[in-house]
Amino acid sequence: RSTIRYDPPAGWQIRTFHDSQTSIPLEQLPSAIETPGYEPPRTGLISYLPSSWIPYAELARLDKPAGTYYLFFPCFFSTLLAASYTHVPTLAVLQTSALFFTGALIMRGAGCTINDLWDRNLDPHVARTRLRPIARRAVTPFQGITFTGFQLLAGLGLLLQFPTPCLYYGIPSLLLVATYPLAKRVTHYPQFVLGLAFSWGAFMGFPALGIDLLSDPTALKAVAAVYTSCISWTVLYDMIYAHMDIKDDAKVGIKSIALRHEKKTKAVLSGLAVVQTGLLATAGTMVDASPVFFIGSCGSAAATLGLMIWKVRLKEAGNCWWWFKYGAWFTGGGISLGLLAEFMSQSNQTEARTRMGMPRSAWRELGSNL
Repeated sequence: RSTIRYDPPAGWQIRTFHDSQTSIPLEQLPSAIETPGYEPPRTGLISYLPSSWIPYAELARLDKPAGTYYLFFPCFFSTLLAASYTHVPTLAVLQTSALFFTGALIMRGAGCTINDLWDRNLDPHVARTRLRPIARRAVTPFQGITFTGFQLLAGLGLLLQFPTPCLYYGIPSLLLVATYPLAKRVTHYPQFVLGLAFSWGAFMGFPALGIDLLSDPTALKAVAAVYTSCISWTVLYDMIYAHMDIKDDAKVGIKSIALRHEKKTKAVLSGLAVVQTGLLATAGTMVDASPVFFIGSCGSAAATLGLMIWKVRLKEAGNCWWWFKYGAWFTGGGISLGLLAEFMSQSNQTEARTRMGMPRSAWRELGSNL
């Protein structure tokens, strides 16, 4: 494996490094040490891209799709819950979900670019991030800003494919995306800001299927429960993720919930899991979900989160990454399968009601009396 000799970036030949409110002695920085060098990807989709495109693909984290899945799942949860709440054709659900996944891919990439621009003076001094495109100077800050502009324009173009109300719900999330990197500098709980941003898609599923949240209090309450449930989930998985950088973060002055609660992390994770599962169940209660949802979605969430909290080895960065990477599918996939089963069950009941000529309210009354 090739190596390079690391030297501090230009302008750092001073005794103290300053970044915003951060100040650390220069001798604590990893200057003049042997470190593994950058190697272009040899496998995966981005390895087939032209070499000049690869830094931008890496900047958008196309080689690390776990974050895209985490951004997509709140949209998917909301879409499936909305589809169960009001009968819509399966094709509409598939089309809406495909649009949401594309949007998650674009906007997650934009968020990563914005994050790397803010952290361009910190990333070179954190082991996991020092070879990111801006940190290793494969992309200049100006090129990064230009790339962000194209990403946001692409995101806007996709957002315009949804019903008009989605535009009003979607645009405010950009403020959260832009401010998350700053939160790491001023609070030990930046994961909550990340949760506000990553969970925003929970607001989108209902209006995407034509349900006006402002005129439907039941739908609004259900969405609020899904949103706060996803915030708890985001804080949980990102707390595990933050343990990978806990030593470097302490050195350069980055704050995180992992640092604040390092000695009682699993207790905090357990509390977050309880809150997430409870709020998910609340959302189901709001829309009169059947036992299929509570067993499938809530049950799988409790089981997969409990397994992850029990098994994750927080002192091992590689193990934290494994659970972060695959936890998206364990928990998010389990919740989605439960919601999908609920949608199919509700669709079958709708067909039966149609044949019997019974309105939905009468069907619910009949079910409650059985």
